[in-house]
Amino acid sequence: MGSNDGQNRLRGLYVIVDPEHTGGRSPEDVTRAALDGGATIIQLRDKISDKGPMLETAVRIKQFCAEAGALFFMNDDADVAVLSGADGLHVGQTDLPVAAARKVLDPGQMIGTSNHQMQEALVSIADDVDYIAVGAIYGTPTKEVTVSAGLETLAEIRKQVDRPIAAIGGINASNVGPVIEAGAEMVCVISAVGMAPDPTAAARELVQLIG
Repeated sequence: MGSNDGQNRLRGLYVIVDPEHTGGRSPEDVTRAALDGGATIIQLRDKISDKGPMLETAVRIKQFCAEAGALFFMNDDADVAVLSGADGLHVGQTDLPVAAARKVLDPGQMIGTSNHQMQEALVSIADDVDYIAVGAIYGTPTKEVTVSAGLETLAEIRKQVDRPIAAIGGINASNVGPVIEAGAEMVCVISAVGMAPDPTAAARELVQLIG
């Protein structure tokens, strides 16, 4: 498990920056805009780049996050997480198992997992993750294969686990309220910021709604 200080910072707007969902802008530009709008966590999720360019992007994004006092998580690639000095790694159900990822990560680096149902969340807690992401809360265009979790699953998992929860999947300014009410500390968005005409304004609106 990562540091308690790190876990205490796991709250607020969590923006996933994906080069396939940036509206033609660079991941760095979207990151800067999201941070300017008040995002507290940035995750780089890059399924299309080779490792070299991916690492260069990760290093730059980590620097922006450090300067803004935000956390930086790398998706899936434990080696890039280590080499970029990321605050942590996020893995899905079919990515590296948590125990294996921990062997690659530095001791202070955090780890979070994607979860669609209670059983997965309980396994994640048993694996001693730092946070769990629950989704998809609403329908989402950014993942072809999505198991829906919904608000009820989010609320049920909230009752059972003592780690910070990130809600993800189709969340935007119009529907974020019920997500907060269901108990999520973090709200994960991709398109709501990355594809917005003005990502800074979109992030700022979400931050105000998250409260």
